[in-house]
Amino acid sequence: MAITAADVNKLRQMTGVGLMDCKHALVEADGDFDKAIDILRTKGQKVAAKRADRASNEGRAIAKTNADKTFAAVVVVSCETDFVAKNGEFVAFADNLIDAAMKNGIETREDLLKMVIDGTTVEEHITLLTGKTGEKVELPAYNVIKGDCVAAYNHMGNKLAVIAGFNMKGEKVEEAAHSVAMQIAAMNPMAVDASCISQETKDHELAIAKEKTRDELIQKAVEVALKKANINPNLVDSDDHIASNITKGWLTEEEAAKAREIKVTAAEEKAKTLQDAMINNIAQGRLNKFLKENTLMDQDFIDDSKMSVKDFLNSVEKGLACTGFFRQQLGA
Repeated sequence: MAITAADVNKLRQMTGVGLMDCKHALVEADGDFDKAIDILRTKGQKVAAKRADRASNEGRAIAKTNADKTFAAVVVVSCETDFVAKNGEFVAFADNLIDAAMKNGIETREDLLKMVIDGTTVEEHITLLTGKTGEKVELPAYNVIKGDCVAAYNHMGNKLAVIAGFNMKGEKVEEAAHSVAMQIAAMNPMAVDASCISQETKDHELAIAKEKTRDELIQKAVEVALKKANINPNLVDSDDHIASNITKGWLTEEEAAKAREIKVTAAEEKAKTLQDAMINNIAQGRLNKFLKENTLMDQDFIDDSKMSVKDFLNSVEKGLACTGFFRQQLGA
């Protein structure tokens, strides 16, 4: 069957794929448009497989809420380069995707990939887009939140997006919710509050804090001992520095030997006198600081550091709280 320029252009308009690729697909499909599209999809699948090891750190992250602000979703469509991320077709696909997801009340990434847009599943659209752009296009994240009030925040450039849920509704709550969504974008908390952080993580951080505290107390004792011997601790803080400073004439061999001896003996003596109770107290304080800095409700509020996010929400409505959030950032 003869393939005309009009046929090639029609397939080009249907798929957005290059003219020569469309012509080859139509020839292989003997003029059958549906079969030609399948051939192009297959080509896209091969491109995706070929580029499976390529990083998809560019793209578009978009967050939206429904009209009554009870349902919010955030989606990330990724690609390899900023050039493709700014491509009109790529941008339109990502924007249409979040709109369709909101309209259909899609709640999981798996269901989103199965969702049909213009007769084609999202997964197939992504494969076709991979074929058109020559880059690995993916849908790495899709999250939703339901609540009495939800908020969405899109950072300029659509590289970062946030959704958050709250336990009350109203105009004041909506304004506060938007401020908290911006807080989440800026401060990147790990969880809503300390109860949402696993005990394993807390135990790990406490163990690190104990070891750090022990090392710092010992190091402080060593520095005091060195200063008493009229040796600058900064000149002998490592074997490399000691050797370098001897070469420079800033230390004598005798001073270096004395420093090494002091470092060993002072460290051993201090280690023997350290009290576990004191170390535990200091370490617990460090864990509390870690939790405050990394949990949303306990973080300092970015618009007023004299209050926490929890205090801010209570000032809006007593008992107002964030019930959950998702923060998606490209390349993170």
